[in-house]
Amino acid sequence: MIFEPMIALGLMSGTSLDGIDAALIKTDGEAVIAFGPRRTFPYAPDVRARIKSVFGRQDCEAPEVQEVVRLVTDLHAKAVQDLLADIPPDWQHVDLIGFHGQTLFHAPERGVTVQIGDGARLGRILDRTVVSDFRSLDVASGGQGAPLVPVYHRALVSGWTARPEGTARPSGPIAVLNVGGVANVTVVAEDGDMVACDTGPGNALIDDWVALHTGRPCDVDGHLAARGCVNEVWLAEVLSAPFFMAAPPKSLDRDAFHLPPKGTMTVEDGAATLTAFTVRAVAAVRTVLPCAPSCWVVCGGGRCNPVLMSGLRDALGVPVLAAEDIGWDGDALEAQAFGFLAVRAVRGLPISFPGTTGVAVPLPGGRIDFAGG
Repeated sequence: MIFEPMIALGLMSGTSLDGIDAALIKTDGEAVIAFGPRRTFPYAPDVRARIKSVFGRQDCEAPEVQEVVRLVTDLHAKAVQDLLADIPPDWQHVDLIGFHGQTLFHAPERGVTVQIGDGARLGRILDRTVVSDFRSLDVASGGQGAPLVPVYHRALVSGWTARPEGTARPSGPIAVLNVGGVANVTVVAEDGDMVACDTGPGNALIDDWVALHTGRPCDVDGHLAARGCVNEVWLAEVLSAPFFMAAPPKSLDRDAFHLPPKGTMTVEDGAATLTAFTVRAVAAVRTVLPCAPSCWVVCGGGRCNPVLMSGLRDALGVPVLAAEDIGWDGDALEAQAFGFLAVRAVRGLPISFPGTTGVAVPLPGGRIDFAGG
């Protein structure tokens, strides 16, 4: 069946709590027709603290959680309004919005995943059709509920065309690595088959360590890690966790691993050790993948950390590219993905697959709140 392309606006607020990414995309749910404007709307420190105060909560009807639900929803509405107020006319007609919401808790082994954000409220404020709650059906059906972006990664890899100054696509399987709060990878085989999983911590532990010791939100440009020494004893202990030896699909909660006890490392050594943790967890996943990637493309905030990227290049032994090297926008990719998934949802196409989340059969997903409904 041939579908007409739609313009979708995807919204993503990740576990790093940097802010809201909003991005427009034109797609039929199979191929990427065009990338549209995008913006990032950073969270103020007090907003970040309020959201983080309910991390780990499952009782979403509690008054204090409901207050954060409204806050998150209304901030997303403002982000959409601000983005649409200043874009070219040919992107003004938005057919639908993909609203990921904010993950508070993720334990698929217990059949639980919690993302807050009121899709119906967002739709009423904006008078737009909104697709939300992308993960629940997958988890209820025995899947991991994550990662959900692989089908978008496949579309990007299938349409990989280098810019004149960019890098041509190599032959063989391509790995797309997203280093957000948690890191996840999609491996796309030459025939389009997908295998995906979380690899381990991404930026979350590094950010938490730096915030705890310096009050700053992250290790800008890896400056702290570059001056530190890796604590190999601590690192060996955490990497011995069964998760790293498990085959995909598999996924993690943001807080599945804990910081080193305060006072056991200097600020610099802790940053170096946690950066190495992210890198070596990615390297470890190669032993459980069904095929060896010929190239890794890195998106998410981690690609902006030169220490982390250098570590990946040393550890992986094949080309490691930033998303921008091949014409992708590494800051917008996850937001674009939820616009893409929203189009798939309204057209009844699957968004999760046996090789990506572990469900028995490909599954659709998402709750649709129609404009004016």
